[in-house]
Amino acid sequence: MKFTDAVSIAGTRRRDDGYLVADARVARTGVQLYAGYEVGKPEMAVVRVYRPDAEVFSRDTLASFAHRPVTNDHPAEPVTADNWKDHAVGNTSDEVARDGSMIRVPLMVSDGATIKLIEDGKRELSAGYTCDLAFETGQTASGEAYDAIQKNIRANHVAIVQRGRAGSEVRIGDDAGKWGASPVTPQTADERTSQMADALRKVLVDGLQVETTDAGAQAIDKLQKDLASSAAKIDTLTADHATALAAKDAELAKAHAERDAANAKILDAAALDKLVQARGDLIATAKAIAADVKTDGLSDAEIRKAVVVAKLGDAAVKDKAEAYIDARFDILAEDAAKSVDPVRAALQSQDRAPLTNDNGQAAYEKRLSDAWKPKKEA
Repeated sequence: MKFTDAVSIAGTRRRDDGYLVADARVARTGVQLYAGYEVGKPEMAVVRVYRPDAEVFSRDTLASFAHRPVTNDHPAEPVTADNWKDHAVGNTSDEVARDGSMIRVPLMVSDGATIKLIEDGKRELSAGYTCDLAFETGQTASGEAYDAIQKNIRANHVAIVQRGRAGSEVRIGDDAGKWGASPVTPQTADERTSQMADALRKVLVDGLQVETTDAGAQAIDKLQKDLASSAAKIDTLTADHATALAAKDAELAKAHAERDAANAKILDAAALDKLVQARGDLIATAKAIAADVKTDGLSDAEIRKAVVVAKLGDAAVKDKAEAYIDARFDILAEDAAKSVDPVRAALQSQDRAPLTNDNGQAAYEKRLSDAWKPKKEA
């Protein structure tokens, strides 16, 4: 546990080289009061801490105050060889001695800027040290009651502070970031306890009631508002995202519908062309089979039937199924396709029988064709 004790700088003087030297009494024996919450006992308003002579003036404790770094205010970390250059503005000497009930430590401040601060009024010292705090109740030899005893006191540094008032900037425990608990007077202890009790507020955090200071309540309120704001932003973003998705889905659906409609139109046109081509082929085939067959206004089946009737007579289709008629039409179509020369077929089908009433035309043509032949004697 880390502690600080505040004392005033006494007997300062400048050396010829400008360094400032002084005496500091940094620790004492007896019972001192600490705020309970500062020493791990928040349930106690004040903890009476006893420093026995045997602990304060032990050889190890006195030795720990020799050659300690002097700092300008307490650093946020223990001073070690790794950070000495960052924090030290001077050092204590090795002439550590008992001075009545106090430990006296001569020190020297080497940093000119810090010396000026001291000369301008920053004239208090605060020893930073660690110790084991044993919560053992008892009475001192003089009859003072105590609640805990400091043991194994070990100095780390001596800080020059503006005000060495007890309890300022104190923390205890493993997470201590600054040097720790300082003794308080009964009045200041009561003031702290009273102020804390008066300042405590009850607030609800996630349905649970907690007590905290006004600053804590404000921090909780801010965090809750930030949380609510973040939740609202998430809701807004979620809604915007859903709206954007819906709009995109609608856009995609429209595009798909337009694409399908376009494809349907293309298929219809292709199908129509196919139908026109098939109709034309059927009519051409029908004409090739039976040139005089009428096709206008007839369905495809009716055309096939008319062709079969034209070529084979009504008996060929009487009581026949459409499939039968279609098959007969296909056979006729195959036969028609076998015709090599339609002109020749037409000539072959021409009627070559002599006209019986040509008014002497045939006789005339006969005489012309036989005119070269010698005439027989009568």
